[in-house]
Amino acid sequence: MHMLLRRKKNEVVPAAAPAPQKTWQEILVEESYLTADALAKVEAEAKATSADSLDALFSSGIITKDLFGQAIAEHYGVPYADLNSHPPTKEEVLRIPEEFARRDRRVIFRDAPTEVIIATDRPQIEMTDDFRSHFPGKTVNLAYTLPEDLEAAFAHYRKALDTRFAKIVAEKGKVAPEVVDEIMLDAVTFRASDIHFEPREKDVLIRFRVDGLLEEAGRLSKELYENVLNRVKVQAHLRTDEHYSAQDGAIRYHLANQVVDVRVSVVPLVDGEKIVMRLLSEYMRGYQLTDLGLSPALQRQLTASAEKPFGMILVIGPTGSGKTTTLYAAVKFLNRPDVNISTIEDPVEYKIMGVNHIQVNLQTNLTFSKGLRSIVRQDPDIILVGEVRDQETAEIAVNAALTGHMLLTTFHANDAASAIPRLVDMGVEPFLLSSTVELIVAQRLARKTCETCRYGTEMSQAQLAEKYPDAAKYFPGATVTLYQGKGCSACANSGYKGRIGVFEFIQATPELRDLVMRRPSAKDVMASAVASGTRPMFLDGVDKVINGVITIDELLRVVAPPEAS
Repeated sequence: MHMLLRRKKNEVVPAAAPAPQKTWQEILVEESYLTADALAKVEAEAKATSADSLDALFSSGIITKDLFGQAIAEHYGVPYADLNSHPPTKEEVLRIPEEFARRDRRVIFRDAPTEVIIATDRPQIEMTDDFRSHFPGKTVNLAYTLPEDLEAAFAHYRKALDTRFAKIVAEKGKVAPEVVDEIMLDAVTFRASDIHFEPREKDVLIRFRVDGLLEEAGRLSKELYENVLNRVKVQAHLRTDEHYSAQDGAIRYHLANQVVDVRVSVVPLVDGEKIVMRLLSEYMRGYQLTDLGLSPALQRQLTASAEKPFGMILVIGPTGSGKTTTLYAAVKFLNRPDVNISTIEDPVEYKIMGVNHIQVNLQTNLTFSKGLRSIVRQDPDIILVGEVRDQETAEIAVNAALTGHMLLTTFHANDAASAIPRLVDMGVEPFLLSSTVELIVAQRLARKTCETCRYGTEMSQAQLAEKYPDAAKYFPGATVTLYQGKGCSACANSGYKGRIGVFEFIQATPELRDLVMRRPSAKDVMASAVASGTRPMFLDGVDKVINGVITIDELLRVVAPPEAS
């Protein structure tokens, strides 16, 4: 069922009330959704971080996207159409010819027997007769929707990448800019976090990583790829004459009505140079602790530890498990005018107003350890170290936490319990760890079940044990309802949309501090933590399965059940 929000219950809203053209800033202030002072702060943050003003507004948490959409809709006297939660099907989108849809920026939101609701981000523009002619015998009314949601609906008009590549070559020759633009547009549209260009013997495979999994997006000829490679290198300020060394760069990519920050890595393979482009998601600028997927109890535990005047919080997990996102959410929670927060990162992915970011630079010998030494002399209250990679950085970090600073950092380990033994093996003295570590957070990212097409299936314990023998005993009750996505236009027929964290917290208790002094094994650390109330990561995932947030198959993909005792 489509969601259509009107100004007041039972109020009849005119189809299209004419109104003078105003900026969203003017509308929000006039309608009292935003004060002039709050707007000024948002604009200042946008300028300081080179971000779009609207992105800065959503990042501030002052107003949500849905509330913003309702405010604009109210101003123009039309309903608000939430295309994000209730996207139109491909068939509904294609009912309007692409020429008219893109020209007038409109898609079908609801098609009833006597009325059609058209979603648009330009409700102030009168509907033309040639547009109305597509719906004979029906009343056609407008509703406001967000531009980004409209663009997502327009994705149904996009043909396969290979088809578009052939058209570009046929019309314009080997033009790399147009090819790269098409790839970037698709990556943003389909919420890809990474783009892989993988040269093979005869062609180049293009793959997108969406919600953690790679999928094929298209293919390029080797001849055309040479132009694309050079185009990306030039944009990322890399050497175009270097073909045998790894290179790293960055691009600020301008696409239609948005800006995308891209990290670029180029490495030589046997069959050519491979490009991986990491798209830094704008939504993470507005990420809060409440968005991570923490239970209320775990969120309270994290905030209580983070608010202590000194100590260390370690976030553990493999590459791509969301560690940086968790750290940034914690920093935003701690960011106040009366504290000095400094970070040392490689790379600095997002700028937070009021936070001092330092970028690691090996060419100038600015390493994590040297940068951290300098930060300690900058009178910080809170320090974020992007990653502890070596003994020197680990020792400086531990000493910083010991001398009156709250230190947040990430560390590569298999689980929370392994962090202590690994740091000891790196050469950090156990008595220092015992005195400084406040909280160890281990996490993985699991794909969320699509809320639009989710449905449940009830299974008995016997059925569960037959299908999932290693996991069944962790689900209470005689029966359990397992949820999964059927597949719809909102999730590109995958059944999944977005990702969420699965967590394991180990709090530093007096018993654990005593144990650390004896150089414990990971098994000893976990046994002590469980005795003090730690829930294994798998059980946090079980809660999310029972609540329909993730599927049991997705949980088993990212987390193994605890070993049998």
